[in-house]
Amino acid sequence: MRILVIIHEFPPIGGGGGPIARDLSAEWVKNGHQVRIVSAHHGDLPHREILNGIEVIRLKSLRTEPFRAKLKAMAGFIFSAVWYCLFNMKDFQPDVIHVHFAVPGGPVAFLVSILKKIPYVMTAHLGDIPGASPEKTGQWFRFIRPLTPPIWKHAAKVIAVSEYSRKIALKTYHVPIQVIPNGVDYQKIKAHSIQTHVVPQIVFAGRFVPQKNLSQIIRTCEKIKELSWHCTLIGEGQDKESIMNQIHTAGLEGRFTFPGWKTPEEVIEIFKSSDILFLPSKNEGLPVVGIQAMSCGLALVLSSAGGNPEIISVGQNGFIEEPDDTDGFAKDLSMLLQEPDMLLRFRKKSLKSAEQFDIKTTAKTYEKIFAEILQQKH
Repeated sequence: MRILVIIHEFPPIGGGGGPIARDLSAEWVKNGHQVRIVSAHHGDLPHREILNGIEVIRLKSLRTEPFRAKLKAMAGFIFSAVWYCLFNMKDFQPDVIHVHFAVPGGPVAFLVSILKKIPYVMTAHLGDIPGASPEKTGQWFRFIRPLTPPIWKHAAKVIAVSEYSRKIALKTYHVPIQVIPNGVDYQKIKAHSIQTHVVPQIVFAGRFVPQKNLSQIIRTCEKIKELSWHCTLIGEGQDKESIMNQIHTAGLEGRFTFPGWKTPEEVIEIFKSSDILFLPSKNEGLPVVGIQAMSCGLALVLSSAGGNPEIISVGQNGFIEEPDDTDGFAKDLSMLLQEPDMLLRFRKKSLKSAEQFDIKTTAKTYEKIFAEILQQKH
């Protein structure tokens, strides 16, 4: 089977959707399929390369930052990808298209499907669903939302990465939606041993944007500053300066590390030197960093937002609180920091629970869907 993957963010740029696309594609190649990924170029990345048997094509867009695609960059990707797929991709004739994100990849898949008669499967993550991340996408959905229903209706299959994402999408789009949770390469990234640190290590990974609610991390840590801990905040974004100012005001400068934007592989290495993932997001689809952290054997302290509750067993491998419940988060972290036996137990449970999100299972589920679509086509 020849599979064309369309995604505007592919490692090392972008968030959680890129690693999912990469790992799925790697599994499909292992299973004997041909995969070409069409994504956006940034910086000095190669315009074409082969990664683990996957052909990656990076097209010029107007992207200026590795961690964020503004509306202009998304429009640039749509134009470049449509032009490439319709006029320049003469050496690859896909049987099926897998597109990540209804926007901006969806319009590309829609036009290519209409004009080349190739079916597409669309995976919606969260930010591409109206109303799911109002502080992130609310403004531009006011303009583009009327244009999106055909993209959802024309898809041969629509996938959501969590039950929460599915429910939100069904409020706007009246199409059948199947849930397939995000997966990770569990065997590759799993921790082989777990030991808690003398100074417990708290970690966050993601964009520094309002959706991720990093100010809650600082407020919570200020409440537990008398305890022993260190916190690493991985990422970049618009909120970084205000977060650093908040840390300074709280007198916690020596308790935080900012390693900057890291590749997925580098994030995994930091996770393996950590104890607790703290993710107080206001919105989440199904957090890839949460599944990665579980695979590295981290205890989870998550907000109740979106798909977060779908990856956690409360009281067994972590805790759930409302995004604005500073006291609740402080209580949870205090228990884990002061009870090493509990922390070790939670970490071992996370490592075991992560097996259910193995990318091999996810990839086979998609392969079955592709095969059924192609069978119906013929």
